[in-house]
Amino acid sequence: MASLFATAAVAGFGGPARAQQFSAEVVRTAGDAQAATVAGKLYVSGTKVRIESSDVSDGFFLVDARKPVSYLVRPSQHVFMDSKQSSQLTQLLVPVNLDDPCRAWQAMNRIAAVSGQSETWICRPLGHATVGERDTIAYAASWQKSGTLRAWIDPRLKWPVKLIMGDGTTIELKDIHEQPQPENLFEVPAGYRKFDPKALLERIKQSDVWVEPVH
Repeated sequence: MASLFATAAVAGFGGPARAQQFSAEVVRTAGDAQAATVAGKLYVSGTKVRIESSDVSDGFFLVDARKPVSYLVRPSQHVFMDSKQSSQLTQLLVPVNLDDPCRAWQAMNRIAAVSGQSETWICRPLGHATVGERDTIAYAASWQKSGTLRAWIDPRLKWPVKLIMGDGTTIELKDIHEQPQPENLFEVPAGYRKFDPKALLERIKQSDVWVEPVH
């Protein structure tokens, strides 16, 4: 059953497009903010992504959109863990297919265990537009519980270079450099162990310090 579920998940993902290799600065502007702030640094090699984000003080995110998996790596502790909802960037900054970019975003939301993850995302192309000096195709994305998103995708990079969330927050890639990226940027360092919060909780429950909550 586990093997069947994994196969179905990959099939539902629809096979991500293979993006180019590049690096970029991630800039975020809140809906009511007057100035943009640097949200992090992005590195891309095909379907593999590394995000060094200001969302975490010690660590970085590794995403492999083909599998798909998303990890939060913490070098100071020599551990990595499923990133889940640690950062919205890992759910949106992934390579996409131009015929239906929503498939990639829905798949990443599914592995992040976002509420309403089973909802069907629908993408509608709006036409060509220029973002910075890059030619893009604009899309409107929506899902059942009033979720909305606007995205501008570079068809050559197969990557969203600008996103506007439902609350007005804008995420944009700046200073894009198209060049090969070192493979070790996208690998969990050797010797790191995977941290499982559920397993830790179970061990605590078996210890003398655990007190059952009063309902």
